[in-house]
This record gives sequence, C-alpha cells and structure tokens, in this order.
Amino acid sequence: MTGRGARSPAGGGAGAGGTPDRAMLRLNNIQVIYSNVILVLKGLSLEVPEGQIVALLGANGAGKTTTLKAISGLLKTEDGKVTDGEIEFQGRQIAGDDPEAICRLGIVQVMEGRKVLESLTVEENLKIGSHTRRDPDGVRADMQMIYDYFPRLVERRQQLAGYLSGGEQQMLVIGRALMAKPKLLLLDEPSLGLAPLLVREIFDIIKKINAERRTTFLLVEQNARIALGIADYGYIMESGRIVFDGPAERLRGNDDVREFYLGLSEAGRRKSFRDVKFYKRRKRWAF
Repeated sequence: MTGRGARSPAGGGAGAGGTPDRAMLRLNNIQVIYSNVILVLKGLSLEVPEGQIVALLGANGAGKTTTLKAISGLLKTEDGKVTDGEIEFQGRQIAGDDPEAICRLGIVQVMEGRKVLESLTVEENLKIGSHTRRDPDGVRADMQMIYDYFPRLVERRQQLAGYLSGGEQQMLVIGRALMAKPKLLLLDEPSLGLAPLLVREIFDIIKKINAERRTTFLLVEQNARIALGIADYGYIMESGRIVFDGPAERLRGNDDVREFYLGLSEAGRRKSFRDVKFYKRRKRWAF
C-alpha cells in the first residue's frame, strides 16, 4: 500500500489477465473551491483503470462526493469549481465541461439518496435513463438486462417509483444509470440507509455487472469493509486529500486501515474517538 502521491493503480500494474491496466480516468492534483472561499479538495490525484472497480473511502466531510461532482461536472450546480489540476477521461480534458457533455462521453453519476422520479413508474424511470440513445433495439435489450440483474423490478415495473422500498429504489437508480450505457459509473454511497442483507445483494450485483459487462466503477462509500470486498483498488481520503491507496486486498489486510477505517483493533474492539490524537501522531505511514 502506498501513501499520498505514490503509484496509482494504472501506473504499470497488471490487470486480471496479466496485461498493464489502462487508466480510463485520471485526476491530477485537482483543487476544488466552493463559493470562491471554501477549499474542499487540496491537490487530489487518483486513477481509475478501465474495467475495474475503484473504491474511494473516507469519513463524512472528507471530500468524496465533491470528487465525484468534479468528475461529472455537477459542481456548477453548487457554486463549486475546479481551480487547479487536471481531470482526464480517455485522454480528453473534461474539467469545467458541462454535465450533459460529460454524460455523453460516457460518465454517469448515481447520486446519494436514491433520487428516483417518484411520480413515474419503474419502467418510465428506466426509459428516461436511455433518453440520449438512438438505438431502440439496444434499449429494449438493455431494459431486459436490467430486469435480469434486478428481478424485483420486474414485479414492480408498472408501480410508481415513490412507493418502492429503499433497496428497490437503489436498484432502480443503478438500473436507470445503466440504461445510459455508461463507460464509467460513479456510485455515491449505494449502501446508505439499507439493511445489511440488501447492501450485500446490491454489491454482489455491482460486482456481477463489472465482471459481465466490464463497466468501470468509481465507488464512494463509508462502508469500507463491503466496498473493499468487491473493489480492485482503493483510495482513502481525509480532509480533501488522499492519505492511503493500494490494492483492495492489501488495504483489507493492513492493520492501520483495519484500526482506523474498518473500525477494529487487534482485539476486535471498535476504536473510540479518544484514539484520534494517537492516530494523528502515527500519521506518517511506512510501508
């Protein structure tokens, strides 16, 4: 595992087939400011290799959602902007581009909080996800694919989305995003507010979609344990910066990550807030 400024997952590593990974998305030393005053991202760099699941982890307020909005162009809706650094998608600079243009390039963000269109049916929600497409046969095939991944939605296809359970709404917003045929899917806290069994089901489906369709994911999560269980690579944020990164398997096994981000000490006890000062004294990690 590496610290801030170290090698990224696409920097010469090998993918599942033993060939070097190619970065689909690259953020290089980006800085984000809100309202020309509030500095949120402070020189953040990361890479997302094509065909992989990359987890972006950290506590509330670390800057995870801001990172996604910088990529998708949605900072503009909140008086935020990238003031330094580069965001490159498939070799093209996209920092500051309009959200619609970025979406047409193949980047789709699933927002935190299950933003379904409550007064429309499940099927109408899914169709809206395909509004930029001009291949009706492909849209019909993908609609069936969504129902195959999320069988619960089949039973509720004519039901208003506002009456779905929280887990069903999360399935719907992921399905709606897939209908846009994304190259890169940005998922913001898909486990938020869901029961553990539903969380496991949704994360298993994310892994299946990645394996079968080779959809690339950048996954923002507070639930580090389950995110690292399906990710290929992970970054850990704190106060607008990357403080750790490494292959997911190595992050899961690292004592410091287990202690301060997965919440377990060697004795299996959850760390308390009084340990934070001790953590700050240990913050110069050596690997």
